[in-house]
Amino acid sequence: MTRHSGDESSKAAAEIETLRRDIRHHNHRYYVLDDPEISDAEWDRLLLRLRALEAAHPELVTPDSPTQRVGAAPAEEFAEIRHRLPMLSLDNAFSDEDVVGFDRRARERLGRETQFEYSAEPKLDGLAIAVTYENGVLVRAATRGDGTTGEDVTANVRTIASLPLRLSGDAPPLLEARGEVFMPIAGFERMNAEAARRGDKVFVNPRNAAAGSLRQLDPRITASRPLDLFFYALGVVEGARLPKRHSEVLQRLRHWGLRVCPEARVVSGVSGCLDYYANIGARRAQLPYQIDGVVYKIDDLDAQRELGFVSRAPRWAVAHKFPADEALTVLKDVEFQVGRTGALTPVARLEPVFVGGVTVSNATLHNMDEIVRKDVHVGDTVVVRRAGDVIPEVARVLPERRPVGARVPQMPMQCPVCGSSVERDVDAAVARCTGGYRCSAQRKERLRHFASRRALDIEGLGEKLVDQLVEAALVEWPSDLFGLSAERLAALERMGQKSAENLIGSIERSKETSLARFLYALGIREVGEATAAALARHFGDVDALASADLERVQQVPDVGPVVAARVVEFFADPDNRREIERLRTMGVHWASAAPSSGEQPFAGLTFVITGSLESMGRDEAEDALRALGAKAVGSVSRKTSYLIAGAEAGSKLRKAEELGVPVLDEQALLAMLKTKRPPG
Repeated sequence: MTRHSGDESSKAAAEIETLRRDIRHHNHRYYVLDDPEISDAEWDRLLLRLRALEAAHPELVTPDSPTQRVGAAPAEEFAEIRHRLPMLSLDNAFSDEDVVGFDRRARERLGRETQFEYSAEPKLDGLAIAVTYENGVLVRAATRGDGTTGEDVTANVRTIASLPLRLSGDAPPLLEARGEVFMPIAGFERMNAEAARRGDKVFVNPRNAAAGSLRQLDPRITASRPLDLFFYALGVVEGARLPKRHSEVLQRLRHWGLRVCPEARVVSGVSGCLDYYANIGARRAQLPYQIDGVVYKIDDLDAQRELGFVSRAPRWAVAHKFPADEALTVLKDVEFQVGRTGALTPVARLEPVFVGGVTVSNATLHNMDEIVRKDVHVGDTVVVRRAGDVIPEVARVLPERRPVGARVPQMPMQCPVCGSSVERDVDAAVARCTGGYRCSAQRKERLRHFASRRALDIEGLGEKLVDQLVEAALVEWPSDLFGLSAERLAALERMGQKSAENLIGSIERSKETSLARFLYALGIREVGEATAAALARHFGDVDALASADLERVQQVPDVGPVVAARVVEFFADPDNRREIERLRTMGVHWASAAPSSGEQPFAGLTFVITGSLESMGRDEAEDALRALGAKAVGSVSRKTSYLIAGAEAGSKLRKAEELGVPVLDEQALLAMLKTKRPPG
């Protein structure tokens, strides 16, 4: 081993630090500012010199050195990372009228007559990513995943040349930046051309290429792919005072060395948004990357916080999508799929056709009324439309190309799965299988719904496993899941002992839920998440809801006569009542709460919960507060009455302290729920 004198090592350390600083500076000029100061050859010379010095002084190598982009060994699998702040999706606008409606709703909600300033930028067709820096150094990167939990792709993201391993300037102690990884069109075409010359498989489109490259278990493969990324938002930030406008946040990201789309602009009102959309649309083919629309965000961050979120999307942003891609193909047949509530949905089986970046062989026909309205015949030449991730649909037919003998699809009289009779709802376009739980298709779909993330959240119970459980007659009702054993599961195809034990653990954990989640999991027709939460708040208990008549159910806010009838009908079914009792007997439970129709001691108070609670889930705590008349929201503002801070509380706690919002701990929350008295 070569020995170095202290003086030699000090000189090397000084030169190494100078080289790293210079390389970071030139990377920033090249990737972020698009204004290089030196030639590629000079940049290569700097990097070669740094590599030589680090090879001679390996003790001076650091993880954030520009030479260390590819250093991790191939992974066996990606670890999961839970996002401290959910990565939400956006609602879509498909027309100018949709954008006008979005703007009107936002202004009405805030009682505002003047127009908003919007931050507008192209909607990249790539893969959402969250990148975390601690003390300015890259430590973690995760995919969006389901919005709550993503995959740890840190080793792969480190290989993207335009991503700084160390931030510039006055970076805060903790910074999570959110953006989109994509593959530039030129790089995609070059990579595919090289693959074709080698006789290797080529990628279908840049988005698939980017997603596949980022999810390689070997970072060296990712490093060979021409990936790039733009950042568009902040997630968790600690130790920094942030700007008041989203456009200023983008400027701050650039200041820290993170790439921001150069097409981002601030525009005024709806007219400014639509002008921007038209301008980007006209230049779409000339952009060096694929986009599928434009994103508008209200620029005022205080207005964003006040508007908050609905379901899994913000009220202050919308994606204005470009018109769908279309292609012609032939309709070979129409088959009928049976859904969770027995609804039969016609599905078009097509001659495979390339549309919207993928090969499509199936498309939805929605219902029989649509088949009649569009005059669909088997054998027709049809126009297939696909917009982004939307399910492909048969948009229209070309009757002039109709062959002799083309037939009109007919709704089957018997269920294609179980043979039960099919009945059409009165005054509705939907026909349903009457088999109920006798129909294996309905059993499968109801089990998938019951186990879904927004219901009881049984991790590991995927589509194929549900199929196996039903087909093996191991599970008929959801309650049967709680009687499964690891030994019996391990005997199933593609299920090892460890996977079986993990699933049993997930099933056991799902027993602790909230009343709102439980009601949603039951799969009552017309009852989505918001309605389930409203029912839970109003009645506070499943028994009270089950015994309620139509008039009383209609007293629940936003529940009309149709939904109320579905609820009463569901609980009038003895099989459903028995299943609820079985689930409770098997240990499914939730925190009890007083019905909102009774005493409302917290009426007029607004709570925000942040961090993790030990005694209950956040959903349960919010349900309990709402049952006492409180409003539980997701963001802190001057209108917030109290912030409940659990373990690892972050930016919301700091925001509350800045605004002077009273902060309570979990013990204070439990005391409030027990005494049913607000803090005094």
